[in-house]
Amino acid sequence: MDENMTLTAQDVADILRIAKNTVYELVKRGDLNHYKVGRKMRFTRPDVDSYIANSRTATRFSDEPASGARAELPAHDRGFIICGKDSMLDVLTGYLGRRSDVDRPPLRAYVGSYAGLISLYYGEVQAATAHLWDGDTNRYNVPFVRRLLPGTSAVVIHLTKRVQGLYVATGNPRGVQTWADLRHGSLTLVNREKGAGSRVLLDEQLRLLKISGKIIPGYDREVLSHITAAGVVGKGEADVGVGDLKAASMVEGVDFVPLMTEQYDLVVRKEDFDTPVVQAILSILKSRDFREQFQHMKGYDITDMGKVLAET
Repeated sequence: MDENMTLTAQDVADILRIAKNTVYELVKRGDLNHYKVGRKMRFTRPDVDSYIANSRTATRFSDEPASGARAELPAHDRGFIICGKDSMLDVLTGYLGRRSDVDRPPLRAYVGSYAGLISLYYGEVQAATAHLWDGDTNRYNVPFVRRLLPGTSAVVIHLTKRVQGLYVATGNPRGVQTWADLRHGSLTLVNREKGAGSRVLLDEQLRLLKISGKIIPGYDREVLSHITAAGVVGKGEADVGVGDLKAASMVEGVDFVPLMTEQYDLVVRKEDFDTPVVQAILSILKSRDFREQFQHMKGYDITDMGKVLAET
C-alpha cells in the first residue's frame, strides 16, 4: 500500500482487525495520529505503522490519578521508562524500539508532569516529560526540576513548544478572553488532575490573580486528558477548560482561546545522559525523519527539538 495514501477509520480498522469504534477510542486516547479533512478523520499508513510498532515495544502503565504525589508504577529493572502523555512519546518509543544500539527496551508510563518528576527522583523511571510553568520566574520546567529532584543532577532536553489556552464552546458565547474571566465565578470549569501541567498553569495563574479556585464552579471536577476536557466543553457540560490547541482541533463544538506558549521538555538524570538509550533519543529527536512527523502539527513548534536547555 502507498504510504501516502489517505486512510479512513474503516480502513484502519480493517488493517488492525479491530472495530471502527476502537479506532476512534485510540485517537481519543492520543495513541493514533490523524488529521482532518473538513469534519472527516483521516490517517496515513505511517500513522498506522507507528501505532503497531508502539504496541509491540511499549508497555502501557496506568494513567489513573495516583494517590498522593507519586505515580503508581510497577518495577521494570531492565527497561527504560519514559513518563508523559503526549502522543509524540509513543512515536519516539516506536523509533527507539527499532534501534539496534539501544541496550534497554523502551517502556511508557502514562502519568502527568508532576508525578513523572517525582518518579524520576525516586528512580522508578528513567525519563520524565514536563510542561510546568512557574509564575514567579515565568519559566517552564527548570524551577520544578530543581525543587522536585533535590540532590539529583538532571538534564533538560527540549521536545516542542505547544500552545496552551482555554477551551470554549464554538463561537465563544460567554466571551472568554483571559484567565481573569474566571474571577467572577459565573463560568463553569472542567479541570485537569492535580500535577498535570495544565492544572499547574491554571493554579499558578489563579494564584497571581489572587483568585481562589473554590469560587469557580467545577474547579473540583477533574479529567485526565486534554481531549476529555475539550469534550466536556464541546458537550456543553462546562463553559471553559484548560488544555492545548491540538486537542481543540480534534473535538467538535469547541473553539480555543490561546493564552500561553509552553515548553514541553524531557528530563533525564545526568548520570544517564551518556547511556546508549539517551544518546539514541537525542539522535532521533534531531533526525529529519522524526521531525517531519510533527513539523506541520497544529499548535506545535519543534524548532529547537533535541536541544539541551539546562543542567541542574
